Amino acid sequence: MKTGITSYGFYIPRHRIRIAEIASVWGKNASEIERGLGVVEKAVSTAAEDSLTMAYESSSVAMKNHSLPIGALFFGTESPAYAVNPSSTILGELLDIGNNYLAYDTQFACKAATGALISALALVESKQVQSALVVASDKATGQPHDALEYTAASGSVSVIVGQNDPILAIEGWESYSSDTPDFWRREGIKYPSHGGRFTGKPSYFKHITGVVSALLKKSNHKPEDFTYAVFHMPNGKYPVQVASQLGFSSEQIEKSLIVAELGNSYTASALMGLVATLEYIRPGEKILFASYGSGAGSDAFIFTATSAIEKKRLLFSKKMKEKIYIDYPTYLKCMRII
Repeated sequence: MKTGITSYGFYIPRHRIRIAEIASVWGKNASEIERGLGVVEKAVSTAAEDSLTMAYESSSVAMKNHSLPIGALFFGTESPAYAVNPSSTILGELLDIGNNYLAYDTQFACKAATGALISALALVESKQVQSALVVASDKATGQPHDALEYTAASGSVSVIVGQNDPILAIEGWESYSSDTPDFWRREGIKYPSHGGRFTGKPSYFKHITGVVSALLKKSNHKPEDFTYAVFHMPNGKYPVQVASQLGFSSEQIEKSLIVAELGNSYTASALMGLVATLEYIRPGEKILFASYGSGAGSDAFIFTATSAIEKKRLLFSKKMKEKIYIDYPTYLKCMRII
């Protein structure tokens, strides 16, 4: 039996703030910023929402198409609801999945959930559990007047891994890791710090090209073997550039790039791009998927869609259109900055 993703769900906050709104507050040229980042707006969770509430929303959707016991629950986030207290067990209680499950929260910047996906795959394939729930959720924020303020956004994605009629069979995976301090936040510090342009070439590009090249070689695949390619989206420019470097076409990545309109929801960003493509994929088509997490590391996967996708498909583009624009003071209240 093939192991893969058997069900999925996502949550996109309705509130949006335009990049032009933020730029106007600081007297910046909005057009230059939009061109530089490839982002024109971002999703913003309300003051009553956090990574845990959003995780419940996305997981509830995933659970609607699932009947087997959840034997493991992994929660990946950079913005936990509690500094000391696991989010995974709270989520398990809210979902009413019982008590006989393995639970833990995962860290590794934006690839915390894809690392957990590999753990879930191993547990299912070794028959230790029947299914595992993997969640990526973040209420990302950046310091006011910092470059991150234009892209740090909110959102959540949940996927269930199992062998019961998967919609995406996992054909292979690879990982690439190094000690590259391009983004960090020390204990007690409210906002993250970053290495500016250093986050690009020696960090994002090095790791994604490294992991994808290794996976293609190991699996004996070429870029043209894939209908879609999805790369982590810290902005709208990086995934386009890395796709070109690796030999993927603009047509292969265009369906996932819609997620750039939501900003960078950190841990959920890459997986949000993956679920966006599932609105269009057909049985037998393949996806090359690669995450990136500062610190630094990348995980890459090869997925093949099955006939089960036809009955479990969610309309991502429809949810993208459900939005309400807010101004900068409202944004600050939503992020509890004021």
